[in-house]
Amino acid sequence: MNITRDRLLTFLSLCLCSVPAFAGEALQPRDFTSHWASWVAVGIFVFAYLLVILEENLHLRKSKPVIVAAGFIWLIVALLYGAAGDTHTPELAVRHNLLEFAELFLFLLAAMTYINTMEERGVFDALRAWLVSRGFSRKAIFWLTGLLAFCISPVADNLTTALLMATVVMAVGGTDHRFVTVSCINIVVAANAGGAFSPFGDITTLMVWQKGMVRFEEFFVLFIPSLVNWLVPAIIMSFTIASGQPRSLDEAVELKSGAFVVIGLFLLTIVMAVSSHNFLHLPPVLGMMTGLGFLKLYSYYLKQRVAQDMDEFAPSALTTEGVPESPRKLTAFNVFRSLERAEWDTLMFFYGIILCVGGLGTLGYLAIGSQLMYTDLGPTLANILVGVVSAIVDNIPVMFAVLAMEPEMSHGQWLLVTLTAGVGGSLLSIGSAAGVAVMGQARGIYTFFGHLKWSWAIALGYAAAIWVHFLINGDLFHVMK
Repeated sequence: MNITRDRLLTFLSLCLCSVPAFAGEALQPRDFTSHWASWVAVGIFVFAYLLVILEENLHLRKSKPVIVAAGFIWLIVALLYGAAGDTHTPELAVRHNLLEFAELFLFLLAAMTYINTMEERGVFDALRAWLVSRGFSRKAIFWLTGLLAFCISPVADNLTTALLMATVVMAVGGTDHRFVTVSCINIVVAANAGGAFSPFGDITTLMVWQKGMVRFEEFFVLFIPSLVNWLVPAIIMSFTIASGQPRSLDEAVELKSGAFVVIGLFLLTIVMAVSSHNFLHLPPVLGMMTGLGFLKLYSYYLKQRVAQDMDEFAPSALTTEGVPESPRKLTAFNVFRSLERAEWDTLMFFYGIILCVGGLGTLGYLAIGSQLMYTDLGPTLANILVGVVSAIVDNIPVMFAVLAMEPEMSHGQWLLVTLTAGVGGSLLSIGSAAGVAVMGQARGIYTFFGHLKWSWAIALGYAAAIWVHFLINGDLFHVMK
C-alpha cells in the first residue's frame, strides 16, 4: 500500500516538474522586420489569405492554406532566432499561441455542439415554421426577422442566426427577389450588430472577453450603439418594402423529446462559463466544457429512455406499415453526431490564423503595426479603421492582431474596437461569416453587388453607432485598462 502511494506521489512530482520553467515568462520578441526572410513570411501569409478570399471561386477550404502558411512562417521564425543564438523564444511564443487557440477551440466546440443539438431537436425549425405560418405582412416579416436576428445572435452565433432568418424570408418572399435581397441585408446587419454586445455573439467579442480586456457585464454598454447600427439602415431600407400580405404557408414542426431541456442546459452552460471567469478567475472554457459534459450525460439518459420505450411497444402498437404510433417518444439522440457536425474547417482556420499572426508578431511586425496605428494615427482613428478593414479582411485576424499588439488605451477605446470589429463586416457582404453564408443560401438573389447598393446606408449606421458610443459611454474613455 505504501509502495503504491509512494509511486503515485513520485509520478505526480514528475508531472509537475515536467511543466516548462518558462511557462510564466514574458515574451520578448526581436525585430527581424528588416531581414529578407521575414519579408518571405509576410508574402506567404498574404498569398495564403488571398486563397482564403477566393475560397468560393477555387472551392478550396479556407483552413488549408493558412495551416500550411503557419508551418512555413514558424519555420522561418525558428531559423532566424536560431541564427541569432536564441532557440528559447520561438518555443515560448508558439506554446503561448497554442494555449490561446486551445481555449478558443474548446469553447467554440462546446458552443457549436449545443447549437447543432438544438437544431437536431427541431428548435430552429419550430421557430421558422411559426414565422412562416402566421400570415405576417412583408414589412412585419422584414422587422420580425431583423429583430429576432438581433436578439438571438448574442446567445447563438450570428452565422446560425442569419441562416435561420434567411430561410424564413426566402420561404415568405418567394419570387419577390427585391424583398428577399433587402431582408437578407437587414438580417446580416442585425445579426452582426446583435453579436457585438455579447461575448457569445461573435468570435471577436469572445476573444476580447477571454483575453480579459472587457468584463462580461461591460459588453452590454454596447447594446444601444449596436441597436443604432442596425436600426439606421433598417429604417432606410424598410421604405422599399412593398405593402401587402404574402401567401401564408401551412407548416408545422414538432419538437423532439428533450428540446427544452437542451435549451435549459445551454443557458446553464453560459452561466457556468461566465461564473467561472468572473467569480473563480478561471478560464470560461472550463464552464463551457463542463456544460458539454452535462449534455453528454443527458444524451445518455435519452438513449436509455428510448431503449425502455422500445421495450414497452408491443406488436399491437404498430401501424399497418410496422411504424410505431408514437415516433416522437422514440426519438433518440447521439451527442457525438452533433459534435461531428461542428464547423471543423472554421476551427482549423482559427488555428492557422492565430499561428500565422503570432509568428509575424514574433518577427516584430505587430510592434510596427501598433506604432503606426495606435501611436501615429491615434486609438480612435485606428479603431474605426479596424472596422472598415474587417469588411474586406475577416475580422478574426484583425482583432487577434490588435489583441496581440495590446496597445495601451482606455477602456472606452477597447469597447470601441470591439464594436467596430463586430459591426464593420456588415459594410460588405463578404465582410462577415453571416454575409458569406447567406449569399450561399440565397444564391443569385442576395449578391455582393445587391448588398453594395445599400452599403451607404449601412455606413451611416456604422458612423451613428460610433457617435452614440462616444455620447453615452464618454466617461469610459478616461478610464485606462
